[in-house]
Amino acid sequence: MGLLGLLFITLLCFILASGQVSYSVPEEMPRGSFVGDIAQDLGLDVERLKSGKARIYTGDNAEYIELDKEKGVLLVKDRVDREAICTETAQCALHFQIILENPMEFYSITVEVTDVNDNAPIFKRGEMNFRISESAVTGTAFVLEQAIDLDVGKNSLQRYLLYPTDNFMLKLQNQVDGGKMVEMILEKPLDREKKDHLSLVLTAVDGGEPQLSGSVQIHVNVLDSNDNAPVFTQKVYKSTIREDSSTGTVVIKVSATDSDEEFNAKISYSILNSVDDVSEIFKINRESGEIKLAGNTDYEKKRLYQLHVQASDGGGLTDSCKVIVEIVDTNDNTPAINIMSKSTSVTEDVQPGTVVTIINTLDPDSDENGKVRCKIKKDIPFSISTTSNNFFSIVTDSQLDREKESEYNITVTCSDEGVPSLSSSVTLTLQISDVNDNAPVFERSSYEAYIVENNTPGLSIFTVKATDADWNQNARVSYILEDSSVNGVP
Repeated sequence: MGLLGLLFITLLCFILASGQVSYSVPEEMPRGSFVGDIAQDLGLDVERLKSGKARIYTGDNAEYIELDKEKGVLLVKDRVDREAICTETAQCALHFQIILENPMEFYSITVEVTDVNDNAPIFKRGEMNFRISESAVTGTAFVLEQAIDLDVGKNSLQRYLLYPTDNFMLKLQNQVDGGKMVEMILEKPLDREKKDHLSLVLTAVDGGEPQLSGSVQIHVNVLDSNDNAPVFTQKVYKSTIREDSSTGTVVIKVSATDSDEEFNAKISYSILNSVDDVSEIFKINRESGEIKLAGNTDYEKKRLYQLHVQASDGGGLTDSCKVIVEIVDTNDNTPAINIMSKSTSVTEDVQPGTVVTIINTLDPDSDENGKVRCKIKKDIPFSISTTSNNFFSIVTDSQLDREKESEYNITVTCSDEGVPSLSSSVTLTLQISDVNDNAPVFERSSYEAYIVENNTPGLSIFTVKATDADWNQNARVSYILEDSSVNGVP
């Protein structure tokens, strides 16, 4: 094999990088801000980044980080808003790969996005209204609207303040989802005859520097005696529904009783959640307590909902309960196939095991529904193997021969393991280029001809013909008559 052939094989080699580089940047950094010296941290020369056509691969995600190949550094490309990227997730990171060619290499990069205190706690409603009987016993709890703070960690909502505290105190309860349910507890009995209306201010405070806060007005109308509050049959209800459940599906039914009679015993139900999308996805029948699905659920976006349900009687007394709804995954996402890098042609003398294409698959489903396997036809000289999680390499697994097959259409089919299984396919075209591996062959091994003597020079005696199975320049045949003589005559 010639030097050119060895060089071509070298260029097709694939190097799988085992290391991972991590950086950390605060959100809201201006465009062009320095993230990290990727060339130094990967041990690469800047010229290698240029010659390898280094680029950033993010799959289907937006590209917030860019590569400056001239300096070998990573820079902020676009505004990074942690709250927009990671919503409720405390740990937030951007994951992408740096791809190089000739030879093919890829490195996994993680950029952690840290939070800054750029969001103050807010209440969705401008005020809260309560109708509370003067006979309400001390210790009675009234669920208040929670404040929203999109920041995380110490920058998130830390505490609530209530003013004045003549009749009520605050109580916080930790929730399954990590939030805090805030209740207003009656500490001193109300007297409608002395005061029939109370105005309070609830303030939510975060822990950032500087500290940010938000407030909401609470109006309490004191009602005449109603000495029995509704009582739920359970403090916690649990239900499970599939993510593809249709609108109108009954989720669960809650129930409360009231020992009073007539108007004071008439119970109405309501969902109190206002800080998330619960009120848009679930609706409750105010009279029966039946909760139905009113919107679409998506397991890949949210797996658990916690509803705060209140029962109110005609006299203004209330009780509350929690309804925990777990979303069950269905196989509703087809695997996505992304071509990370591919060769459009290879020479017919490449060695088995040469990487010709790298693909990446994405399936956001969970467990078996999200496990993806890829395969190609078995009657072609190629195979597919997993190089790392969700990354696959297509390699040659036997010798190629352009004279037998000059082009291959490689169809890759990727299927998940859900029931029923979902799949997607992509077809790659690979040209096989020629090398000079076939010698010319004469049509006959020997030729005989007869001529009469005394012919003039230049007379045609007979014709020979040879063919070459190679292509183009490698198949052009020229003829040379070897030096010989007969009876001393050339």
